[in-house]
Amino acid sequence: MVVGFIIWSVVAVLMLGIGLWAWKAKKPVGFFAGVKPPEVKNVVKYNHAVAKIWFAYAALLGLCGVPLLFLKQNSPYFVLSILGVVFASIGIAVAYHLVLSKYEK
Repeated sequence: MVVGFIIWSVVAVLMLGIGLWAWKAKKPVGFFAGVKPPEVKNVVKYNHAVAKIWFAYAALLGLCGVPLLFLKQNSPYFVLSILGVVFASIGIAVAYHLVLSKYEK
């Protein structure tokens, strides 16, 4: 299951990379695929808020992958990791809408 944890961690690091890219961006960043970035009041604060969402998601994703190191293959407890990712994904969408309502023109 170590290989599964490594793959899971690579995905978490990719999410961290998205956050770093958003943090350094000069123009407003998009959040959802296929949606144009909104016009915002303060580009830097908006991008930093979006980056913080991605950082939090990467951390939660990494934490949800930790059980892969300790559980045996085909354990029913993997459902907890999957549910953690589902709730974290819903959470980032809600957090983004809060950020959008704060910074959108």
